[in-house]
Amino acid sequence: MLISYYLYKLQLCARRQVPLTAKNLHAQIIKTGLDQCDPLPNSLLDVYGKCRLVQDALHMFDQMPHRDLVSWASILTALNQANLPHLSLSMLPTMLRHDGLEPDHFVLATLFKACARLDAIRQGKQVHARFLLSPFRDDSVVNSSLINMYVKCGLPDDARAVFNSISLKNSVPWTAMISGYARSERKLSGSGVDAFHLFIEMRREGVDIVDPLVLSSTIGASANLAALELGKQIHGLVISLGYESCIFISNALVDMYAKCSDILAAKEIFGSMQRRDVVSWTSIIVGVAQHGQAEEALALYDEMISAGVKPNEVTFVGLIYACSHVGLVSKGRQLFKSMIEDYGISPSLQHYTCFLDLLSRSGHLDEAENLFNAMPFKPDEPTWAALLGACTHHNNIEMGIRVADHLLSLKPEDPSTYILLSNIYAGAALWEKVSKVRKLMAVMEVKKQPGYSCIGFGKDSQVFC
Repeated sequence: MLISYYLYKLQLCARRQVPLTAKNLHAQIIKTGLDQCDPLPNSLLDVYGKCRLVQDALHMFDQMPHRDLVSWASILTALNQANLPHLSLSMLPTMLRHDGLEPDHFVLATLFKACARLDAIRQGKQVHARFLLSPFRDDSVVNSSLINMYVKCGLPDDARAVFNSISLKNSVPWTAMISGYARSERKLSGSGVDAFHLFIEMRREGVDIVDPLVLSSTIGASANLAALELGKQIHGLVISLGYESCIFISNALVDMYAKCSDILAAKEIFGSMQRRDVVSWTSIIVGVAQHGQAEEALALYDEMISAGVKPNEVTFVGLIYACSHVGLVSKGRQLFKSMIEDYGISPSLQHYTCFLDLLSRSGHLDEAENLFNAMPFKPDEPTWAALLGACTHHNNIEMGIRVADHLLSLKPEDPSTYILLSNIYAGAALWEKVSKVRKLMAVMEVKKQPGYSCIGFGKDSQVFC
């Protein structure tokens, strides 16, 4: 009876995540001499993990005289949630050799998640091989974790092979594969289209949409492809299924409409939201900034702060970008400083690039060059090229040559960079260097990529170069 009471209390603790209460309960259990009575040790391990008390969880785990698969699932989950996936993988040999246990479906899924977090594809394939020999190879949750691992490790074809091998698919692997394709679009061209095709196949198979993640992922794919009509169709499906009040779907819709150049629809969705989080505010701020509405982006930021929502890294990228396109140098400086001092956000290369763009566009080239040399990141080719372009625009030949010489030493890959280099050297009458750039272009077979336009015509689209 007492064990049942403590079990109930521990489950309540885990659900509410109250660490102090958990420790008090543990002390009471030790006093009553029930600390080694099953299933209390595993329940204590679970509550410590869910309360983010990782050291206590590890100590508890080490002290357990008999560890079973539940114990292992709890400690590995706790380590993953504490952003310590490397420890999860390092403990696997202890489970296999010391405790003599083979992973079950819970442990396998947790190991795949750890491999995904670490981009540890070699270990992931080793666990995959063990999974294929296990009695859990048809488990949809484990297969979904495996699909997710391959996608995050940049191997969508391996993920699709796992997906195709599942004989009876419920919504879980479908969601994993579609969201995986959608996430891969930025890295792998065509993945967004694959996400759409798979979503259509899922609908034809009559698989119920029980996880709204599949909808938000498909909306995200249409955003990355700038496929407005497809996005509108998914929006209609969202409404018909009653998911329009789901915050992360609304966020995806705001982002999609903004990226597809329908900023009015993005504003309408944002305005109709009953609850908004940092993603909601950031999506609309970045959206209006990209549409040249800098003043409105800054006004939305003020509303966001007044609403008590703390900005994140992406928010400041959008804000500094907005300042850059209308030349609000003082405001951009203020935001860059506020990001660091008020919100403790360390500027990324993207932040520096946006800020450098702001300074360069506005003619503050000396300040831009000083920031360029002082930033804690190695500038990439686009960043160097942006500074070179600003030097050309503001006719600062001396700095332009300095930047061009360094950029040339990097052996750039973008054809447009070589055009910039050739122009700056030609403007300074440095014909030997112009000739060198032209020869490099010939050797590397660099050609300027032609632009193209795509026009929708009924159900077809026409591409014009």
